[in-house]
Amino acid sequence: MVTKERIYIIMGVSGCGKSTLGRVLAERLELPFFDGDDFHPPENIEKMSGGLPLDDSDREGWLSRLNELSLQHKSKGAVIACSALKERYRKRLGAGLEGSITWVYLHGNYQTILERIRGRESHFMPSALLKSQFETLEPPQYGLHIPVSLPVAAAVLKIQEYVKQL
Repeated sequence: MVTKERIYIIMGVSGCGKSTLGRVLAERLELPFFDGDDFHPPENIEKMSGGLPLDDSDREGWLSRLNELSLQHKSKGAVIACSALKERYRKRLGAGLEGSITWVYLHGNYQTILERIRGRESHFMPSALLKSQFETLEPPQYGLHIPVSLPVAAAVLKIQEYVKQL
């Protein structure tokens, strides 16, 4: 099945629904799911928890760990939720995965996503950092773009249809 041996990266700003969609997609495709947040070093989490945005140097080791994870799962597939805000981050994440990676960009407007962040519990990312994520964001010119307003089940079907055309 074409959809199994792929790395799916669900990307977008914090609060857009990456983890929710990623978990459902992984379950549907019977693939492991990894939340990129779980791979941040303690210093990054502490920095974000304190209301400070990460810079490129903060993200470097994190992106390398996620790329290594992707390479380990390249032959069997996986779903990874990761902000992947800049093109250079996506290049780092996708190194060695050419032809094996599917980018899914969840997008929405600032106000909608801010309301989502304010409504979630027990996450280290404060809503005050959302502005910096939108400022950092370089939307990809490739991959599948899905609005955050689309129900999760419909988004999963859209991803499956998209991959069939690759």
